[in-house]
Amino acid sequence: MNKKNVIKIIVMIIIFIAIFLLLNRLVEPKYSTDLIEGSMTSSYYEEDKNHEVIILGDCEVYANFSPLVMYEEQGITSYVRGNSQQMIWQSYYLLEETLKYETPKVVVFSVGGMKNADKENEPYNRLCIDQMKWSKQKVDMIFSSMTKEESFLSYVFPILRYHDRITELKQEDFTYFFHNKENTYNGFLMNKEVKPAENLPAKRKLGNYQFTNKAYEYLDKITKLCKEKGIELILIKAPAAYPYWYEEYNNQIEEYANKNNLKYINLLDKTEEIGIDYKKDTYDGGLHLNLTGATKLSKFFAEILKTDCVLTDYRENEMINQIYTEKIKKYKQEINS
Repeated sequence: MNKKNVIKIIVMIIIFIAIFLLLNRLVEPKYSTDLIEGSMTSSYYEEDKNHEVIILGDCEVYANFSPLVMYEEQGITSYVRGNSQQMIWQSYYLLEETLKYETPKVVVFSVGGMKNADKENEPYNRLCIDQMKWSKQKVDMIFSSMTKEESFLSYVFPILRYHDRITELKQEDFTYFFHNKENTYNGFLMNKEVKPAENLPAKRKLGNYQFTNKAYEYLDKITKLCKEKGIELILIKAPAAYPYWYEEYNNQIEEYANKNNLKYINLLDKTEEIGIDYKKDTYDGGLHLNLTGATKLSKFFAEILKTDCVLTDYRENEMINQIYTEKIKKYKQEINS
């Protein structure tokens, strides 16, 4: 084979690979204007890594805790690394990844997801994993999360999973081909809607209240990693009218916290003190807080953090304060829009 033919083959291979990669990106959901919960993992990479508090968990954190309110109130720099139905092992690997970029003083973990550790769900896996940067943590997360029907290669090459979208492309697939739209404020997803908590199902007795071995395995991993890095770990249960957080669940977390010398704060018990009104402060009938509810909770929790933890008031730092002043300006513009 002469030199010219070799060059032609190499060029053809490069063109094929380029087209294949472009198609992969084209058909992969962009999560920018549609199903925006899928953009939450990637939002972190664009941030300045100066957070003294990292909040981990599922929708009970990204809907309920506003880092910008916490900054305004107490000068706390924080970020929410949460996704819809984020499993505890996904929280663990996101924590591992976070520690490659920064070492916070405090990690807050929402324990509500402990009761869902046996619920496999491929669409929710995708929301958390698709836009995560490639790393050992992403590979480990994929293998820990995959359902029996999924394949690792479908995460490596999205076209294997999303090829049907080639005939269903939307404007956002082209607008956000090269970059993602920022939909959160330090991981907080704002929702201004109001839907009161009404006609909730009756609390029923369950057959089993015990958290799974896998849930405890990864809670142990989170605890161990924080202790190794000198990070204070705080366990919380976010307020919600529903689904119910049974006393049997609460007792297990209290026992675990006592055994491991951790602080556990059940914010459900502090609903009145926080001032939450489930007729006004929820956007989906009591499952999650809306903007007014999240503002109340964030002010309350910021006070707890400032009182119980050794944290810096970054409002006194000119460079950091300038960054947050600009963020808060955009935040308030959306509130008033």
